[in-house]
Amino acid sequence: MSPLKAIFQILFPSTCAACGRVLMSGERQLCLHCLASLSEVGDSAVEDNAVERQLAGRVPLKAGFSLYRFRKGNTVQQVVHAMKFHGNSELCLMMGRQLGLELLRSGRFDDVDLLVPVPLHWWRRLSRGYNQSELLCRGIASVMPREVNTTAVVRHRYTRQQSRQQGAKRAANVEGAFSLRRPGQLAGRHVLLVDDVLTTGATLSACAEACCKVPGLRLSVATFCMAG
Repeated sequence: MSPLKAIFQILFPSTCAACGRVLMSGERQLCLHCLASLSEVGDSAVEDNAVERQLAGRVPLKAGFSLYRFRKGNTVQQVVHAMKFHGNSELCLMMGRQLGLELLRSGRFDDVDLLVPVPLHWWRRLSRGYNQSELLCRGIASVMPREVNTTAVVRHRYTRQQSRQQGAKRAANVEGAFSLRRPGQLAGRHVLLVDDVLTTGATLSACAEACCKVPGLRLSVATFCMAG
């Protein structure tokens, strides 16, 4: 570490994105305590897991996967808030790499050939500065080399934040919000649709409905976490 960087680190130490503690040497974005407290879903490496059951009958899935459990007040929630609302793009990439490693370890996504993030409306992307789902894809691709496609599917209608909607209002909020701009880029491919949080499945289902209009497309989904 250069002297200038060392002085900067002393004056402005890096802190854990979840708990706010000062990070120790070797820690990046999250302290070891918070990393250890991330609650894994547990059954995502097997068929008929929690993700697949939640989306059954709505999305024609080849496979589904979610890494962590999102519960009110837990560390996963703090990580999601840092990724979505606190501008922590590096944390998105880091968590994407972790998700990619687990997808590889499961062996169920080896024939995926295209990563597609659930798109944000252009206005929300502009205000946030990035699409956290796209950065998750970039992180996945760094350990599971696949093409990341951000142009085939678009969110053409601005929607209220799903976290502020309840029950059936979530589905109504995103109904018809997604469309295909370049469907030929998806034709005949095994697409992994990636999002940050799976709650009711309304957003993933709406986006998948648009994707599945493409001939020969096979669809899998992966999320950083799921509620419950």
